Amino acid sequence: MLEEIKILLLGSGGREHAIGSKLLQSPGLSRLYFAPGNAGTAKIGTNVSMLATDFPAIRDFVLNENISMVVVGPEDPLVKGIHDYFIQDTDLAKIPIIGPVKAGAMLEGSKEFAKAFMMRHKIPTAPCHIISSENLDAGFSFINESSPPYVLKADGLAAGKGVVICNTPVEARKELHDMIIGAKFGEASRHVVIEEYLNGIELSVFILTDGSSYIIFPEAKDYKKIGEGDSGPNTGGMGSVSPVPFADKEFMKKVETRIIRPTIQGLKTEGIEYKGFIYFGLMKVKDDPFVIEYNCRLGDPETEAVLPRIKSDLLELFNAVTEQKLEHFTIETDPHHTATVMLVSKGYPGVYEKGKVITGEENVKDSLLFHAGTAIHPVTGEIISNGGRVMAITSFGTTLKEALEKSYASAEHINFEGKYFRRDIGFDLSP
Repeated sequence: MLEEIKILLLGSGGREHAIGSKLLQSPGLSRLYFAPGNAGTAKIGTNVSMLATDFPAIRDFVLNENISMVVVGPEDPLVKGIHDYFIQDTDLAKIPIIGPVKAGAMLEGSKEFAKAFMMRHKIPTAPCHIISSENLDAGFSFINESSPPYVLKADGLAAGKGVVICNTPVEARKELHDMIIGAKFGEASRHVVIEEYLNGIELSVFILTDGSSYIIFPEAKDYKKIGEGDSGPNTGGMGSVSPVPFADKEFMKKVETRIIRPTIQGLKTEGIEYKGFIYFGLMKVKDDPFVIEYNCRLGDPETEAVLPRIKSDLLELFNAVTEQKLEHFTIETDPHHTATVMLVSKGYPGVYEKGKVITGEENVKDSLLFHAGTAIHPVTGEIISNGGRVMAITSFGTTLKEALEKSYASAEHINFEGKYFRRDIGFDLSP
């Protein structure tokens, strides 16, 4: 009899719904659990009422249910050391985890660490200064002596909202003060990275690695700003597209040789075990790639645009990671374009209301729906909003334009009070 493979997938967003949907296509999977999951994941697996950072509860569940593998979706459990927690527990050590140890997760957990890592391994990135309350005056001096715009990044995790671009010295000095002295992002902005501004166009590149070998997934481009034309404050992501037209073979070769390989080699050199995804947030400046940031997991909403294009068995790839046999695998990719549009709550990324009834899902025929901030009402059983980003809509097309048209048409079918979405995703790429 074949081994029964049970997977526990940690997280509750659109990324986790998309990962779960792809895993569900594997004939090797027998049971799929989400912790804590959302209304969408409840349709494809079993939601478990525990937080992704409640390590003791996760331990008990994994052992009681004979879980075969744990896949970590969001960054928080990784930065807090869930992989290390398993390794150090005799009963858990044999259970594989897709996601790096805490030292590897620091590529995302600390902008300061990531910058120092890139400098050590000569990975192209913007020059920077690290500022804290102890050298705040040096930060003000750097702003006064530099030309705008200024890029200020909270050192720690800030839910994708810790990066601020300021266009004047006055604005930059106030922002730096608010981040460090005013604790705008709490502990995350106790240290702030001030970077030189890179003038170019952004894209996201993802790899899956077993620590030695790696597979490059399709690239994507996401749209962080809440407003059309990339205006307003940053969000966790308002939409994404894949592939990215300007990321041709020549450019991607530069990404691999200058960024991906040195990153993997750097981790090995420093003795950091890394089994999982690495997200490279890149800026194309003229024809050259620079690293804006690392993430220790798949991006969101890029995952919702990228994973549907993967034809290969994701569970097989995960098994290859845990067994360090990834060098024997390749991935098959759908050549079609995908476009993802995120439906969000009114007021997001600021104050927003939850509990709005969501209708119309049954009317969507030409798109994939990935739930993000949703829940099931405990009394009525209705699907309700439960977050700022509520639902991701992904469509395929022979062209980007066709994929976008399908997603926007589907967006009109989904309804909840205060629904908002950007109507210009891909605006800078469409012919």
